[in-house]
Amino acid sequence: MFNSIIFLIIILTAWAGWKQKFLTGSGAFASVLVGIAVAAGFGWKGLLILGCFFASSSFWSKFKNTVKKPIDEKLMKGSQRDWYQVLANGGTSAVIAVIHFFQPEDVTLILFLVSIAAANSDTWASELGVLSKARPVSILSFKRVDKGTSGAVSIFGTFSALMASFFIACVSAIIFGVASISFLIIITGFGFLGSMYDTLIGALLQPEYKCLECGLQTEKIVHCHQKTQKIKGTKLLNNDLVNVFSIILSVITCYLFV
Repeated sequence: MFNSIIFLIIILTAWAGWKQKFLTGSGAFASVLVGIAVAAGFGWKGLLILGCFFASSSFWSKFKNTVKKPIDEKLMKGSQRDWYQVLANGGTSAVIAVIHFFQPEDVTLILFLVSIAAANSDTWASELGVLSKARPVSILSFKRVDKGTSGAVSIFGTFSALMASFFIACVSAIIFGVASISFLIIITGFGFLGSMYDTLIGALLQPEYKCLECGLQTEKIVHCHQKTQKIKGTKLLNNDLVNVFSIILSVITCYLFV
């Protein structure tokens, strides 16, 4: 049941995220919209699951920032999330919550949890995978590539993705009072699959650019104060859209098999 106390919690959480520089102003506003939708559909329990995702992903995004700083040169955006990133990771969950509000069913709860697990899985893989001591390999060629390269995987990053999904599954089981091994397997498995979808789509379609000044291969369209040259991928499919498609695919796959 949505009420004024829950609304206040949503506002304060978004404000705290903005103050701590986890969110931009637009990101904070978008998180309020996502929070309202989730609270309307799943109440405080759904909001708590969403909070676990936001808190854990924000923590890992700031973890060992100095080590990650050189890799940021390869990435389109930093750790501070704007509205686009918030909706990319939480938009699918919000839509499912709205559907559940009008037509509450067990399957929509499962799909909601899978969407959160998928977003968390991809985030942990990205934020922790770059800390691996070994260089990752391309999921397509299995050749060593630089850390932060789209479509790259490492043992540590893959393990982090699995643990991220399992974390959401365990928290969900506790909050919703579901004592079932199959429940844990479904949420963990399809959430982890979302991360794998993200890696594969990123390797196949996400654009990569080359800086004509320093030669760095990056997601940025401008580097060293000049426009970069696209060397692969589809220009319109940036990392945020890859996140959206991977989460949606994990939800659809879950719906087809559950």
